[in-house]
Amino acid sequence: MADLNYHHLRYFWAVAHDGNLTRTAERLNLSQSALSVQIRKLEERLGHALFERRGRQLHLTEAGRLTLDHADTIFAAGQDLIGTLARTGQIRQALRIGALATLSRNFQISFLKPMLRQDDVEIILRSGSAEELFAGMESLNLDIVLTNQLPPQDQASPFITHRIAEQKVGLIGSKQRVQGNRDLASLLEQNPVILPSSGSSVRQGFDALIERQGIRPNIAAEVDDMAMMRLLVRDDAGVAVIPPIVVQDEIATGQLWESDISLDLTESFYAVTMKRKFPNPLVGKLLAQDSL
Repeated sequence: MADLNYHHLRYFWAVAHDGNLTRTAERLNLSQSALSVQIRKLEERLGHALFERRGRQLHLTEAGRLTLDHADTIFAAGQDLIGTLARTGQIRQALRIGALATLSRNFQISFLKPMLRQDDVEIILRSGSAEELFAGMESLNLDIVLTNQLPPQDQASPFITHRIAEQKVGLIGSKQRVQGNRDLASLLEQNPVILPSSGSSVRQGFDALIERQGIRPNIAAEVDDMAMMRLLVRDDAGVAVIPPIVVQDEIATGQLWESDISLDLTESFYAVTMKRKFPNPLVGKLLAQDSL
């Protein structure tokens, strides 16, 4: 079996990072045709197309993304050799994670903590809307997406959904608002209430609960961002309907309290991956850890 030609790999690596064949050719002082030949030879050696052209743009295929990951590691190893001789440097594997912008930061940190402690892993974390994140995964720019919203599900869907945690939802507020009040109707009607937005599963469950009990809460705010809900309840704007993990630090210090009243509601958290021929092995390690 012929060895891999690392000159071909370096040319591919340069084009993949530049995203533009013309620009790379100019930078390397090569003709576009010569550069294309080098990449084509690499594709023939690997047995897979590495780029696909969409209009005038080059996009990595799945095999191209995998090859780029390995090329990053290979060429980082050269720098690592120099660094090792200079007593510095380390090879690191990249794990590209997307997180829903409104997702609890405390939950994200708790789930990612095992990976954050590994010196040989580089976490690349991006936040955005569900549409942006799922599009990023389809374009192979993300390996996994953390969300509390289920992605579109049908037979043609390329996504695999893993439920990684289920957190109870509580009534959180200042000590004077929640301590000693064991009646749900009184608590909700006597205090402003901070609710998640109407599109969330938690809000739908909460609305069904108060409808059954005939409760008419005094709604202070409807928020789709867990970080904003955390700030509002910390500022004593009312009692929040959220998972306690969102404000776990404030509860631990006594700044906020969780009511003894059970809502019998939970919020599910998901890790979404794609059906890929060459998945990032770090994804499997991340998902193999115990659920929260």
